[in-house]
Amino acid sequence: MAGSTTAERGERQRESSGPRPVRRLNRRRLRRLVLLALTLVFVGIPALWLLYGSSWLRVERASVSGTRVLTEAQVRRAAEVPLGKPLISVDTDAIESRLLRKLPRIDAVEVVRSWPHGIDLKVTERTPVLLIQKGRKFVEVDDEGVRFATVSDAPKGVPTLKLRVSRSGSAAASLRRFGQARLVREAVRVARAVPAAVAQRTRTVKVRSYDAISLELSDGRTVDWGSGEQGASKARTLTALMKAAPGARHFDVSVPTAPASSGS
Repeated sequence: MAGSTTAERGERQRESSGPRPVRRLNRRRLRRLVLLALTLVFVGIPALWLLYGSSWLRVERASVSGTRVLTEAQVRRAAEVPLGKPLISVDTDAIESRLLRKLPRIDAVEVVRSWPHGIDLKVTERTPVLLIQKGRKFVEVDDEGVRFATVSDAPKGVPTLKLRVSRSGSAAASLRRFGQARLVREAVRVARAVPAAVAQRTRTVKVRSYDAISLELSDGRTVDWGSGEQGASKARTLTALMKAAPGARHFDVSVPTAPASSGS
């Protein structure tokens, strides 16, 4: 019987040796998967128990920072932080929503988990830029025109807004076109643009129409500002005009390129 050729012997060697590395590779992968599964079981289950089942990582306190008018107790009551619950399970978005809904004075709040036992409530309150008098009380208006609180005592240094819009003529047309809310926002826009030195002495912001807004200062002087447009230019012009005519009682910057002053 003739012996096998070199090619036949080589083919038999490949057939006999081919599958072995594949089988070894499959066994290695299987061992790795088993080890990984065991690791997850022995590490993952205790970790889950630590986060959800143990008493070590539960909410014990809620700390409050950033308040000026609100008290810490008010913020905690409105937040309704679930004391005793696992810290990991606290819904921080829900706490934020409750605070913004229940306490309109809050402009923004950051709710942060403070491991291992705390929830931190970092509050930013709205700041009034104008007041609207209602009887003996005052409604605070912030820099976005939001009426956020009613107080008995007027905060110091915050001017009062007076809407003196006529029900007839051009002023009435302005009210129909823009609406009262828009006129309030325009007054806020003016109050924010007034130079700091003048803002400190501004007692009243008076609105007769969209483009007829004026200021009354604590020393009796008055300023015709016009609309809220070109605020930065009007502020620079008013500062220069007051320096040039320190004895004037009335200033008009409604057209900042053609200012005027009068009285003495």
